[in-house]
Amino acid sequence: MKRLVLSGAVAAVLSACSLAPTYVAPKLDQDVAAYKEAGDWAPAAPADDRPRADWWQAFGDAKLDELEQQLRAANPDLRAAFARFEQARALAGQARSAQYPTVAANVTALRGRESDYAALGAGRTGNDLVAELSVAWQIDLFGRLRNMTAAANARAQASAADLGALNLSLQGQLATDYFTLRGDDATVRLLEDSVTQFDTAWEQTRRRYDTGVSAATDVDQADTLRQNARAQLAATRLDRARMEHAIAVLLGVPPSDFSLPPAALSAEPPRIRVSLPSSLLERRPDVASAERQVAAANAGIGVARAAWFPVFSLQAAAAGFEGTMGANWIGAPARFWSVGPGGQLPLFDVGGRAAVNRQARAAYDESVATYRKTALTAYQEVEDSLVSVRRLAEEQAADAAAAKAAQSAAYHADERYAAGVADYIEVTTTHTAALSAQSAELAAQAARLNAAVGLVQALGGGWTADRIDRPAP
Repeated sequence: MKRLVLSGAVAAVLSACSLAPTYVAPKLDQDVAAYKEAGDWAPAAPADDRPRADWWQAFGDAKLDELEQQLRAANPDLRAAFARFEQARALAGQARSAQYPTVAANVTALRGRESDYAALGAGRTGNDLVAELSVAWQIDLFGRLRNMTAAANARAQASAADLGALNLSLQGQLATDYFTLRGDDATVRLLEDSVTQFDTAWEQTRRRYDTGVSAATDVDQADTLRQNARAQLAATRLDRARMEHAIAVLLGVPPSDFSLPPAALSAEPPRIRVSLPSSLLERRPDVASAERQVAAANAGIGVARAAWFPVFSLQAAAAGFEGTMGANWIGAPARFWSVGPGGQLPLFDVGGRAAVNRQARAAYDESVATYRKTALTAYQEVEDSLVSVRRLAEEQAADAAAAKAAQSAAYHADERYAAGVADYIEVTTTHTAALSAQSAELAAQAARLNAAVGLVQALGGGWTADRIDRPAP
């Protein structure tokens, strides 16, 4: 008994060692102190740099909020990603269980006849009744099993971060499609009003032609103007229908069973608080996933290194009863037991273990490079979104001024044509320019909203690193 206790204590001490390198999260070659495109953008205050998980509510659109809730509950991609996370978590549990002893019970009842040529008991017919309890345990002296568990845990956490990244991507896609659709709604209303006005102008021009006041070319130009507006209207309605179908698929609904009534386009995007660059890597689920893959690869080096050392196990520990009849099956004379350790050390494998170690190190280097690329891409997306939000605001202001001037020019051209001091080419030109400027203003408004959505996504939405072990389904 003393020897068994001593052996167990020694095994426990030795099992504390690990051959994996001490893990340190990788860093970029250069620290990012500030965003280049932030300009005069005010950084978030310390208490205000963690946006809510339901970030889209800042846009103040009740319908968008309703759609986002449906996305969370019914999107098939999210369901598949959550199932992948559950698989990764189960594999981590399976790896963890390998560190502990396994106990099995076995009961057999056999009746048979031995060969006439058997060394003992030739031709004997009899029973063999066995009830056995066995224990198997691989003693993790060099941390192979613990590093396998650490790698599996890290991969499960990476899967959780992947789920968060997909969730954020789908939320952003839904918001972008929604605001694009609302932009189409506004453009459809503009074009419908324009078609009505151009039809009226065509009727008036035709009557002027009938009375000899206007030329036939004026009638043709007025007809061209209204037909072009009708073509633009048809194209915009097509775009809207496609956006509606895309939203339906995001929500897990057949497009034939889904419709969104037309509504107004939100006026202004919300003011988004921008966190400091130092916190970005903790807010982006894709960066967190890449970092967890580095941790898994680091543990994989420990697993590969352990292949150079012997594997010890307790595989022959068993105890039970064996008899020939039920009456003498369970009892002191029928009991048996056996125990014995086992060990294995590969001596020659033509460089196989060395190759495994090189592969593990290369996998680690690859994961570090992938992490740094992911982090750089994250910074790029923030910079792109910041400059997009700022420049699109300038573009919309210019488009609004251009639309106002173009409408004024169209009004004066109508007055000049009615007074007989301008030809219809001037009317056509100014009305075409006015419609184009108004359409550009609406497009810039929708683009600003989508740029704000992109900025929220680039900043990680409402995700933070503390969610990596408890992802939402």
